[in-house]
Amino acid sequence: MAKNHVSGEIQSIVWTNGGTAVDSGDPVVLGGTDGKKARIGVALVDIANAASGAVAVSGVFQFAKVSGAVILAGESVSWDSSAAAVDDNALTLAAGDVGEFGMAVEPGTNGQTTINVDISEPGIYEAG
Repeated sequence: MAKNHVSGEIQSIVWTNGGTAVDSGDPVVLGGTDGKKARIGVALVDIANAASGAVAVSGVFQFAKVSGAVILAGESVSWDSSAAAVDDNALTLAAGDVGEFGMAVEPGTNGQTTINVDISEPGIYEAG
C-alpha cells in the first residue's frame, strides 16, 4: 500500500513503467495525449524502469502542494509536472501537466506544502 494513502477504496491497474523508476507513493501520469483525458495515479509499490506494478486510480492520497497555491475544499486541482506538486485549477498548463485531475478534500492554504486529493476523476493532459 502506498505510504501516502489517506482514505477511500483503492481501485488499481497494472502499469508498465517506460521511464525512470518510481517509488511507492509517487504520482504517475497515466494515458492521454495532447488535449486528451489522463489520470494521475499513485504507485502502490516500487516499480523499476521496464517493470510492471500496481498503480491506484482511485482513493484519497496526500500529495506535495505548490506552497503558494490557495485551494478550496472541493475544488478541482491540477498536476504541475515541473514542480512535481499539486496546484490550483488556474494553472496554465505546460508540457507534462495534467489539468483538473482530482478534487481537494481539504483546503490548501498559502505556505502549506501537502494536500489530500481524491484522484478518482481524470484530467486533461498537456503534451505540448
